[in-house]
Amino acid sequence: MFVDEVTIKVEAGNGGDGCTAFRREKFIEMGGPYGGNGGHGADIIFKVDEGLHTLLDLRYQKTIKGANGENGRGKNQHGKGAEPLIVRVPQGTVVTDLDTGMILADLSKKDQQELIAKGGRGGRGNTAFKTQTNTAPDYSERGEEGEHKTLKVEVKMLADVGLVGLPSVGKSTIISCVSKSKPKIAAYHFTTLNPNLGVVKASDGRSFVMADLPGLIEGASQGEGLGDKFLRHIERTRVIAHVVDMSASELRDPYEDFVMINNELKEFNPKLLEKPMIVIANKMDLPDAKEHLEEFKKKVDCEVFEVSAATNTGLQAVVDKLADMLDQIPMNPLYDESQIESHVLYKFKKEEPFTITRDDDGTWAISGDEVERIFKMTKFSSEESEYRFAKKLSRMGIDDKLRELGAEEGDEVRILDFYFMFKD
Repeated sequence: MFVDEVTIKVEAGNGGDGCTAFRREKFIEMGGPYGGNGGHGADIIFKVDEGLHTLLDLRYQKTIKGANGENGRGKNQHGKGAEPLIVRVPQGTVVTDLDTGMILADLSKKDQQELIAKGGRGGRGNTAFKTQTNTAPDYSERGEEGEHKTLKVEVKMLADVGLVGLPSVGKSTIISCVSKSKPKIAAYHFTTLNPNLGVVKASDGRSFVMADLPGLIEGASQGEGLGDKFLRHIERTRVIAHVVDMSASELRDPYEDFVMINNELKEFNPKLLEKPMIVIANKMDLPDAKEHLEEFKKKVDCEVFEVSAATNTGLQAVVDKLADMLDQIPMNPLYDESQIESHVLYKFKKEEPFTITRDDDGTWAISGDEVERIFKMTKFSSEESEYRFAKKLSRMGIDDKLRELGAEEGDEVRILDFYFMFKD
């Protein structure tokens, strides 16, 4: 089964909790803090596997979860970090974060791998908080949560030339003649339900990859027929080859077919019309094809090649021409670097550290990635830990902002589901 798009959730592993422990051994006085740090949670990494050609393995996985890091232990034993979770995908896979709309990775190179979701760091044990002024800290941290994301994962095939055209114009026959690809061929529409790839060789031995892209009819960009399901595969091609039934065997005007397919390409992505194009005038062995071709050539400004896929006539000239064109066209990446979000910049981008709003019941609600992270990593197991948390909020300017907004002593303040009283 060919699956080229899935939506999945990924959850990187949480960091392990730090340990609060003290050294207690016979004949050793004032042993001091002895709690180890938690281990790092598992990162989720997508890696290219050239043996895969479909996302079938991901289709039935609603959520991919990384392992959590181990908790720290006494005797300064640090928890073991979790191994990264490697998700293997076909070459040409694009990963998009549905929550932000940003492209996280374009996996188009051999053995390429990209960090998609970062595991949480381990919480620090109380040994890490020992200072000259606090020689016996009675607190430690919880592990940081791993990143959670909802992803659209889609394959955009790596083909040099894309064959486009209406159903039954002869695309599958052409690719079967010029390569070893063996698509299903029959005299009815939508015989081809999946893209077919074939390696094509020119007369002098140069080779390139050609794709037969099915399902294009009027309204395809809006979901008609097979819809835009396979239009994405045209985006990576360097040359578009329009296959036109020049015999008008189905009582359609060849030029109108050509214009309609171009309109669908434009609706899907206007940049597709900037790609070099040729026209393959197929079925030239049938009656009236010559007359239609003369009229067609008067209306188009791209090169037209006369072929008959049924008799394997004229196809080698097309292949040689495509090889020459590809020699002159650089292999540019599908996306600019500016379109692909850097994971480091995305995770640590500068933003407001907190925002304060007021609930309908009068509770002051504090939100923000940084303040929520501090809250989740705090163990409220000792007064010292609570004091440290309150001090952090004060240093962030939250106390001053609450006073500025009119908060009074005794007002309820909320961070996530945790309520506490404001003291001025």
